[in-house]
Amino acid sequence: MEITTALFYIFSAVLLGASFRVITARSTVHSALFLILAFFNASCIWMLLKAEFLAITLVLVYIGAVMVLFLFVVMMLDINSDHVREGFWKHMPMAGLVGALIALEMAAILMGGFRLADAPELSPAAMQLGNTKLLGIAIYTQYLYPLQIAAVLLLVAIIAAIALTLRRRKDSRSQDASEQVKVKKADRLRIVKMAPTVELPAAPAADAAADTGAKA
Repeated sequence: MEITTALFYIFSAVLLGASFRVITARSTVHSALFLILAFFNASCIWMLLKAEFLAITLVLVYIGAVMVLFLFVVMMLDINSDHVREGFWKHMPMAGLVGALIALEMAAILMGGFRLADAPELSPAAMQLGNTKLLGIAIYTQYLYPLQIAAVLLLVAIIAAIALTLRRRKDSRSQDASEQVKVKKADRLRIVKMAPTVELPAAPAADAAADTGAKA
């Protein structure tokens, strides 16, 4: 067995184990750390396939940015994992069946791409460009419209996520500038006409009685 094949099996085994621990770990922080391990092993497999750009992108974008953000969110929210995991094992058989079905469908579609005999041969000039430049040329020429569709879908997903998670707090107080501009004087100031009230002075006898009682 070649060293490349041995490394592939090692990285794949660690990747599968880390992926399984992502959904079975009791702590959300541990799940995020196992997901980082899974991404790192996936990038190692990309390196074995001589796709350096995809490997570095996976490390920088997902491990360096996305997963760090996930860890911050998990630590700040302090989610009760026991409450979230209620009924996990009850739905595990159906989830495993759906996952196996998805894996079989992806294998049926993607297995044809692993046949080296059907792979197109690159010209010497194209091989000198490097896979990063060739990937950019392919994305922005042959797959430009799918890239734009994916960008629009991601934008719609971001807007939908913000709209679904935006909640108005009842205990927060804020001022609406547009409503303040529309206010008129009659809405805030009301002039009320009231009858005058006259306070009568105290009677002299009552004052004398009060002074006598104070002296006593």
